[in-house]
Amino acid sequence: MRPKKIILCVNDNEQELSVMSFLLTTHGYRVLPACNSKEAMSLFESHLVDLVLAEAVIAQASGDHLVSQLKKRAPHVPMALLGDPQKFNGQPHAADALLAKKNCSSQDLLERVKIMSARKRGPRKGMHRVADGGELAVAS
Repeated sequence: MRPKKIILCVNDNEQELSVMSFLLTTHGYRVLPACNSKEAMSLFESHLVDLVLAEAVIAQASGDHLVSQLKKRAPHVPMALLGDPQKFNGQPHAADALLAKKNCSSQDLLERVKIMSARKRGPRKGMHRVADGGELAVAS
């Protein structure tokens, strides 16, 4: 049996976070819910996450800032921002994808999650993340 893909979901709206977690869990994913960037960073460092879904606007920091911090620690993990793509108006962002919440159905979201989690670009076999620095190291 294949291990479940681990998805870190970040949203400061507990109701939206609960709905997203339920949707993903019922479709075979393991969800790590986080209500703020501090909690998200802690979960990211303590688990081998396959995909990050972050709300573009969260308390204490923007979703884009959180994603850029996570990308510094693990650039191989796919990450998506959920929100209004027009907010960015072509400005650079750290996420691999921008998903419009208003125009994105549950099926569209699940399809995007399936594609993004399947395209994870590493770490390769025999590699693991070291907890203190977030670096990759060869397992003995």
